[in-house]
Formats: sequence, structure tokens, C-alpha cells
Amino acid sequence: MLAQGLSHIIFNASNKEDFERTLIFYKSLGFKSITDSPEEDTRVAWLKLASTVSIKVILTASAIPQRKPAGDTDWSLEEHALAFSINNIDAVKSKLKELDAPDQDHSDKNSTKLYVLDPLNNIILLTNKPAILKATSAAAAVETATASGKRQKIAVLTSGGDAPGMNAVVRAVVRYGITKGCDIFAVYEGYQGLVDGGDLLKKMDWKSVRGWLAVGGTTIGTARCMPFKTREGRLKAAENLVLNGIDALIVCGGDGSLTGADLFRNEWGGLVDELLKTKRISQEQANAYHVLTIVGLVGSIDNDMSSTDITIGAVTSLHRICESVDAVSTTALSHSRAFVIEVMGRHCGWLALMAGIATGADFVFIPEKPPKEEDWESLMCSVVERHRHLGKRKTVVIVAEGAIDKNLNPIKADYLKDILTDRLGLDTRVTILGHTQRGGAPAFFDRLLATTQGLEAVDAVLEATADTPSPMIGMTDNKITRFPLMKAVALTHEVAEAISKKNFARAMELRDPQFAEEYEAYHATTILDDCSLGLPAHQQLRIAIIHMGAPAGGMNAATRTAVRYCLNRGHTPIAVNNGFAGLARGSMSEMTWMGVDGWTALGGSELGTNRAVPGEDIDMGMVTYQIQKNNIQALMIVGGFEAFVAIEKLEASRDQYPSLRIPITLIPATISNNVPGTDYSLGSDTSLNAIVNSCDAIVQSAQSSRRRVFVVEVMGGRSGYLAVEGGLVVGANTVYIPEEGINLGRLQSDVEHLRAMYTDDDPDKSEGRIILRTEDVSKTYTTEVISDILKEEGDEMFDSRTAVLGHIQQGVTPSPLDRIRATRLATRSIQFFEEHTAEALDKAHESGSPVPIELTNSKASVTVAGISGSAAIFTPVTDLLPITDMKNRKPRNAWWAEHRPIIDMLAGRGHFKIEK
Repeated sequence: MLAQGLSHIIFNASNKEDFERTLIFYKSLGFKSITDSPEEDTRVAWLKLASTVSIKVILTASAIPQRKPAGDTDWSLEEHALAFSINNIDAVKSKLKELDAPDQDHSDKNSTKLYVLDPLNNIILLTNKPAILKATSAAAAVETATASGKRQKIAVLTSGGDAPGMNAVVRAVVRYGITKGCDIFAVYEGYQGLVDGGDLLKKMDWKSVRGWLAVGGTTIGTARCMPFKTREGRLKAAENLVLNGIDALIVCGGDGSLTGADLFRNEWGGLVDELLKTKRISQEQANAYHVLTIVGLVGSIDNDMSSTDITIGAVTSLHRICESVDAVSTTALSHSRAFVIEVMGRHCGWLALMAGIATGADFVFIPEKPPKEEDWESLMCSVVERHRHLGKRKTVVIVAEGAIDKNLNPIKADYLKDILTDRLGLDTRVTILGHTQRGGAPAFFDRLLATTQGLEAVDAVLEATADTPSPMIGMTDNKITRFPLMKAVALTHEVAEAISKKNFARAMELRDPQFAEEYEAYHATTILDDCSLGLPAHQQLRIAIIHMGAPAGGMNAATRTAVRYCLNRGHTPIAVNNGFAGLARGSMSEMTWMGVDGWTALGGSELGTNRAVPGEDIDMGMVTYQIQKNNIQALMIVGGFEAFVAIEKLEASRDQYPSLRIPITLIPATISNNVPGTDYSLGSDTSLNAIVNSCDAIVQSAQSSRRRVFVVEVMGGRSGYLAVEGGLVVGANTVYIPEEGINLGRLQSDVEHLRAMYTDDDPDKSEGRIILRTEDVSKTYTTEVISDILKEEGDEMFDSRTAVLGHIQQGVTPSPLDRIRATRLATRSIQFFEEHTAEALDKAHESGSPVPIELTNSKASVTVAGISGSAAIFTPVTDLLPITDMKNRKPRNAWWAEHRPIIDMLAGRGHFKIEK
């Protein structure tokens, strides 16, 4: 990784001799002394290189000398190095020779690469290449600005409707851009800032974006800009960019904003020519800035852009909607009322559909999939009436603002209210959520999405050529992607065109792959409760549902979906109470439609759960006896790593116990997200949102106390998932995870980094900071011990406190994403059972023989039901064992590990540097 573009570097010398030798060394590289203190403190010296980077050397008696790298090792492979591009490298080499500085020469015929030790044992790379350096190893190199050569200047703006997560985008672009040696400018007030220029084009530094992660909306502003829609307006915008030396623009907005950006790029050459012709810019400027690079990120709460699975802001908006619907539901239940709730989405029904799934709404109307019936009003009334007859006291109908019927007639909230009131006599109210859907702090997922996409946007700028189509940064199959911007915009517009032509099938195809599947899952578990999905009697199963392990958000949602889908298909869902211990005792009962009403929004486990594993803590014989006695023909387990161990034990015992020869599937549900076979476990998103909310409050306290570092302990067992993902989105200074461990050297390095940052802070505006520690990372370096070390080593610069989040991380209310994932996986699990029992059941039916105990003995019938990318997959437990670390209870490889180094980079490792 190559970190570039430092404003200054801080060194601590342990004695006066090293202090003086350090000044002489860096002066030999071209640094000049500058006056920093009016008192001219002889213990502090500032050195500056031209108009770019500066060095602050401090004489500190308590400083510990830096480890000197071994002379027989390759210094280019060391973890840190400072890289300087020197114009006259021969002259510098001559001076360094006089100083007798240790060196290693890695030069070749194309370039000079000389590694030298400064008096404080820092490794310095000297090169005659003025261009941006390429890292030749995994080590981090820090390059200062070169004395010659053009620095990349990038402007970032937010446009269109505000979306939670936009500030996280700007923060990521600013900080990552700085580490890559770029100058980053924020354009305030959207495209209006480009047209007006001046103070609305502000150069950003590292501190400019402190605290932005937790702030909703967009701090740099957004505004409608009619002038930019004219050529004269775009000409003025181009002039402002050229005069500021900017030839790259990162735009976060909707399809309209991104279309405008691409038009700007296409016109750029002509605009520059016109500016030159009218003498508004010089020939040199025209030559230097003849190409404009555009990179787009989609900030839209509607999730209405094609070619990406999700857009920045959509998940947070869904949080706001679900919070509102959950709140309204209690009033509806109290008064036996009906509520019609209108949500945003002019051409996209994602918010309405996902809110319908996550809240268990009775009916949903979306633009892409209007009711097939002409008399859809009667259909809705029949569904609502059936639900009421089953015993429901409340009715919730969710309608997207752009909802239509099959003839393209608008379906409005007030009309729905009148129907429910007039035809069914329900006391019906309308709630239009409006702009509350845009508000509030970003949810965990949007912070993560915005941060990772912001980094990708900077890379896309640096890798762009004049022939590269403008890219749109998106997410597909849980991977950050680049897609041609205008192709994505064209596909997005095609959705509206397909709807206008009544081609609703095409409109659904243009949405992400999960959309259609989740629509069908919603209808199958909520709307079609009239036995229309029923299977033939001989294919109907008795399916047991069991919870296992620690409680996790989404367990109840999965159970609710499984029960209702079972009933729609004619199956008998059986609740097993208190895990496998309850199963061994025969503690089970048949479940009903209304018995699980409202479970979607309930946290914890309504069935009860424990960690007892059959074959270890529970007698396997009793488990199989109860399965056979109660004629259990399929087993759905919802739980964590203990449940993974349990299904492995059940699969291994099949030869001994015939009653286990039934399909068995595990829906992973654990906040630690440590079950193999899935990217996400139910409950992990709920937990991360709980961690984010808690850490936001802790950061606020630390901020108020100024010079304070909080060490926050999070759960996770031997997996660092919660610490890494949580640390990344709350702006943690660092994280301690089992995958890395802790040692004294690491703690010393972290203390030095903290001291560097607090040295750099304004004494009157010093920052509060936070560190996340996974609970089982070390038995020696506990949360209290780490905090005490930081407090002691911080001396008077900063103190430290601890916060152990504990079981609050399990959350109160499951997050919308956990509810949606639970619904999808539960539906697919019941379908999985049907597929693996159909052959045996059909064969018995055709022969007239009794239904056999053994329905399947295939290894593929004992699986983990997981999410891989955007797909729901079923992986046999026997296939997962080789890639599972059973001792440490987690997969051997973790997709999220790539996020770990981003935490250090965005926390300023390399930017704030202190050596002792």
C-alpha cells in the first residue's frame, strides 16, 4: 500500500545529539528551517521542503530510540519508509556520504532507488523519479510531495437529494486521496459551487472531515443548479476547475446528477478550447487540463439505479421507515385500526417492498409490479379481511409514491384509505413519511458502503485514461464494482420506459437479482394465505423449527416466515422450545398463523435457545427418539457456531440412527458472523448497528472530554468481524482482533500514533478517540490493561477509559436487513426440504406404502443455508468442514479481512507519524 501526500511529519529525538544530527540530515535533503515558536524553543525545530511537506523534530528526554533495521535484511521490505523524489540525487548522495549514513542501493538502469537510514533509524527512500511511486512490496511507503511534477487534484461534490452516507463518501475520498498524494477539494452546494467557484471550492485537509461518519445528509451541501444546465454555466464551472488546477471530479448523487457530470466531461474539450480562445485561461493551462475525469457514486435512498445491488442511503432510509411502521403498528393494534403508509419511490418500489417484508405489512403497492387484477381493490380487501378473520387487530398497507395499477393509473394513499373505510368499515388513517426517510445518522451498512466506494472512486480517478468511459462505482454480489456510468443510467431510464409501456416483467428484470425473489417470498408468506400454494397431501411435511446458541436478531423473523410459508404449502410447522434440550424432552407444539404474528420485529428468541449440542451435551438417542416419535420429517435450525457443530454431529450419526435421514438445514444466526458457508449471519447487522449507536455516544463523550481515548470491548469470540466492521464505520483509531493478536510492540506503536495525533491537535480543540477490542483477543492484555497502558504512556497528553458493550450488542429490534435476510432464507429452506423429500414421498404414494422414516440420506441434504454475494446458497456441511477452523470456531478465510488495513489508513497511520 502506498500512502502519499503528507502535510507534515513529527519525529521525537531522545537526546540532543540525535536532535542535531536529524536536523543536519534533513537539511541535506533540501529542507529549510522555518520559525515556528515566538520563543524559539531550542527543543523544537520545524523544517520545510519548498511549499509542500514539513518536518517537526522534538527533543523529548523520555523518547525510546527507534529499532535499527538489520543491515543484512532488505530494507525495501520493511513496514514503513519515507520516500522522497529528489531532482539532483547525485548531489544529495554526496552529502549523505559525508554524513556516513547507512544505505542500501536498489537502483536499476531505469531509476535510482537508494534506501538510507536517518539518525533516528527511519528508512528513507531517495529516487530520481518525480512521478508517483509504485510500492514494490507489501510495506507502506509514505511519499512527500515532489519538488517537480504535477499533483493530482480531485474535486468531490454531492448533488441531487441528500442521502445518509454522503458525508462518509467525502471523508473517505479526502483521507484516501491525501494518502495517495492528491489534493482534494470539496465543492460546496453541489453544481452551484462549481459554477460560482471562490469559497465554494475548498481545499480539504485531514482534519476537515473529522466526525463526519455519524452525520446524516451532506455537510458540503447540495442544491438545484439551473445555470449548470446551460453551456455558459458549464463554461464557468470548467474555468473554476482549470484555474484551481482540478481535472478530476467525483460526484455522489442520483441518475440526474451523474448524467450531468458525464455531459460535462463530453463537453470538456470544447469548453477548454473556448476558455483559451477568450483568454480566460492560458495555453499552458489548456495543455495541462485538456481531459476531465469523472467518477460517479450513487447516493439515492430509493435504490433506483441499475447495475448495482444497493445505493448509498437506501438502507438507512429503510431503517427510518421500519422504525415508523413499527411505531405506528402499536397504535394500530391498540385501536384495531388500519394504516396506509406512503413511502418514497417514484419509479422504484424497493423501499416499499423491503419495508413490507421487514414489518409484515398486509399489502404492498410498487411501480414495477402492479396487481394483475382489474379489480385490485377487491383483492386487497379480501386479503385484509382474511387476516382480520384470523384474529389480526391491525392492518398495515404500504404504498410507494409512484405506485400504479396495471393500466398505469396512480394508486394513492387517500384512495386506499377510502376503500378500507368504505368497504371494510375499518378506522383507517394515512401516514405520509416524507422527508423523515432521508434523516438521521447513517446506518452501519451505509457507512461501510460509502467508505469502501469512496476509496474505489479515488483509485478509479488515478487509474483513468482519456479513453476510459466514466465509471459508476457500485456493489454487485457483495463486491465493490465499476460499471460504465452512462450504461447504468440508460438501464435505469429503461425501467421507467418499461413501466410506461406496461412491460412490467422487463422492469422487474432490470432490478437487482434479489428483488424478484424477495417479492415472491413476500407474497408467498403474506398475501397468498388462501391455500392457493398448497401441495398434494402426500407431499406435505412435518417440519420442526429449533433455535440454538446465543440470541440473535432475525431468529424470530425466520421462524415467522417459515411457519407461514409452511402453512401456505400445507406443511405442519412444529416449534421446539429451548433448543436441543427441549427436543430431547419432547417440548414441542404445532404453530399457527396468528401464533407468529408480529414476530418479525421481535428481537431475541421467542422459542428459547441454549448452547447444548446433541451427541455432546444431549443424548443423541433421546433426540432421535423424539424425532421419530413426533414424526419429524425435516429440521430447520436457526443458530450460530454451536448449531453448525450440531448439524455436523447429526449428519455423522445418520448411519446409526435412521430417523436422522431427513433434510436438515441451518440458517446461520449469530452476531459474531462466524458460521462458514455464508457472508452474513442473521443478527450480525443488528449487532453492528447496536455497536455503531453505542460508539457514536462514546465518541461524543470522548469528544467532549477532549483528550480521552476509549477502549471499547465488543463481542465476537475468536472472530474479529464485529471489531473490524464496527471500527471501520465509527472511525476507530485501531482495532485489536484475534486474527492479529496483541503484543507489547503493537501497543507501543499504537501509543506512539496516539501521541502523534494529540501532538498535532489544537490544544483547545483536541479530539476524543476510540479503539475497539474483540473480547477474546488476549487473556493477558484485557480491556482494562490496555486502557491502563494507554493512560500511563499518554502521560499528560491523553487519558483513557473503558466501555464493555456486553449483551447490548444483541440489539433490541432486529435491523431491516436481518429481517429481510431471514425471510429469504427461511422461504428457501422450506423449498429445500420439499426438493429433498419429493422423490421418497412420491414413490411411497405411488406404491401405496407407508411414508418411510428415511426420506433422504444424501450428504447434500444436511446443509448451511447462506448468502453468497447476492445468491442464497445451500452448502453441505461435509463440504464446509475442511475450510472451517473448528478450534477457533470460524471459517479459515474471511471476506471482511480486506477491510482491516483501511482502518489504520483512514485513522492516519503514515499521515500522523512519530518516531521515538
